[in-house]
Amino acid sequence: MESLDFLSLFQGIVTLAASPPWLIAMRLLLIGLGFALIYLGRKGIVEALLMIPMGLGMATINAAMLLLDTGRQGPLFVDPLLTDPTQLVNRLQVDWLQPIYTLTFSNGLIACLVLMGIGALLDVGFVMARPLQSMFIALCAELGTVVTYPLAKLMGFTSGQAAAVATIGGADGPMILFTSLILAKEIFVPITVVAYLYLGLTYGGYPYLIKLLVPRHIRGLKMPAEPMRPVSAGQKLVFCAVTCVLLSLLFPVAAPLFLSLFIGVIVRESGLIQFHELLSGPILYGATFFLGLLLGVLCEAGMLLHPQVLSLLLLGIVALLFSGVGGLLGGYALYFLSGRRYNPVIGIAGVSLPTTARVAQRAVTASDPDAIILPQALGANIGGVITSAILAGIFMTVLRHGAAH
Repeated sequence: MESLDFLSLFQGIVTLAASPPWLIAMRLLLIGLGFALIYLGRKGIVEALLMIPMGLGMATINAAMLLLDTGRQGPLFVDPLLTDPTQLVNRLQVDWLQPIYTLTFSNGLIACLVLMGIGALLDVGFVMARPLQSMFIALCAELGTVVTYPLAKLMGFTSGQAAAVATIGGADGPMILFTSLILAKEIFVPITVVAYLYLGLTYGGYPYLIKLLVPRHIRGLKMPAEPMRPVSAGQKLVFCAVTCVLLSLLFPVAAPLFLSLFIGVIVRESGLIQFHELLSGPILYGATFFLGLLLGVLCEAGMLLHPQVLSLLLLGIVALLFSGVGGLLGGYALYFLSGRRYNPVIGIAGVSLPTTARVAQRAVTASDPDAIILPQALGANIGGVITSAILAGIFMTVLRHGAAH
């Protein structure tokens, strides 16, 4: 009798399953991709802190919905498109991730929390010691943003949507999330999911780009020993305070981004140990964990069937590829201008992913273990964070009122 009941239950589930075979196949593919992200994160090939929770969330949500129809807009654990207050309150009482999504993700708070944590880890002394080199590389590494915006417009995106997609070229996840929330709220979920998926994979892809564009004998170029100009904590405080206020004055829509980034730096340089430990530890890693988990849960096959997702996937590749190429071209420009004494691999660090400075140093070490470029790479990387925030601010300030045109 027990086996009969089990068989009847199984047949009932299969009978109730309304998903067409192609949708089931896509969900199985995403389950496999989720497992792959966990494996690659564990091996250190992609960014583990983000990709492991994202991979498990992706695999779980698609398994949970494998035999269900895609008649509703959101997946089982979070509905990103709820607008009716009564439905939202009901969902907040049922779905355990909905409160986190509604109160931190859909309003950009989680992006600001991540930026605070990142700011608490940044030493702006590296960029202040070499401001011209660092900012030049950072600007060159925004090539993907510059190229992607007109391309997205040609593909039929509105100005706001094109700007939001273009910020993927800045390779700064919180900036992308916040910009897409302001300028392209109707598609900010797929933009953010695609962006973070690519940002995690870029960690493993950029080393191959370096090998392709920089010959081995140049990759191992040793930088001439030069003393780093000392920058006091007071100078860093003045720089951060003035820069934050000036940028907020110029680009008020992006003021939350500037405040979040620079408050982290100021806490670090002020010697507020308790706040520094809070921002760089529990807040940064807690926000990163739930950001990755939410992104994974949002990677349900139904969401990825959005008619613009294929275009977003293509534009994301273009943005990050051209940003990497632009950074390396900037590195080559300094290589020739310096009389072949500047290692062009540093250029990849201008892409503001937190890991690109390490990627650059690893690529150089593989060619010559004695070559050290990390200080210059960190300057370019921190410059990249600043330039991506500025470009996001420009987009939001200029296009906010015309995002729908």
